[in-house]
Amino acid sequence: MATVLYITANPNDQETSYSLAVGKEFVETYRSANPNDEVVHLDLYKDDIPQLDADIFSGWGKLGAGTAFDQLTDAEKAKISRLAELVEQFVAANKYVFVNPIWNYSFPPVMKAYIDAVCVAGKTFKYTDKGPIGLMSDKKAVHIQASGSVLSAGSDFADFEMGHRHLDAIMKFFGVPSFEGIFVEGMAKSPDQAPAIKEKAIRQARAVAQSF
Repeated sequence: MATVLYITANPNDQETSYSLAVGKEFVETYRSANPNDEVVHLDLYKDDIPQLDADIFSGWGKLGAGTAFDQLTDAEKAKISRLAELVEQFVAANKYVFVNPIWNYSFPPVMKAYIDAVCVAGKTFKYTDKGPIGLMSDKKAVHIQASGSVLSAGSDFADFEMGHRHLDAIMKFFGVPSFEGIFVEGMAKSPDQAPAIKEKAIRQARAVAQSF
């Protein structure tokens, strides 16, 4: 049995969000094809995703200097404990599905906070004398991203797109060998084509989910 971590970064619901609507179809198809697998939904807008802040850096500094964990402040303990939970959950999963809209050419800030939470030396990568090496070579990931403009590779604005490219870099950093993008894009540019764009992305998501 495999565990799929379904990670969404969208404050809207499936009725108003293109990315979540496509993600829903992906998950439903995956569950039908893999009934014994577990799909865990991590809603980054509803779950506690600490940002790296003064409490965390202070707590890490104290721990590094030999202070016992129970001597940290309540805020330091709560945030550092939650970060540990997030990276352990991430490492324990076998597959990842990231879902987000594009805002100002990148993903919502809570996705960056999550990425920061799981970029942990000794967990998702390690340092060596030849540089960092990813520790996630037995994983696979899919990224579902919606944007009003057409931003995917080959478009006129591909150089502006920082959401998928950022996640691609992180997956390579972690050593994840399989990372695929499903793009729902161009709805604002061609509103009359929005239903067809959405349906095309749903068909692609279902096809990818069958073999994921």
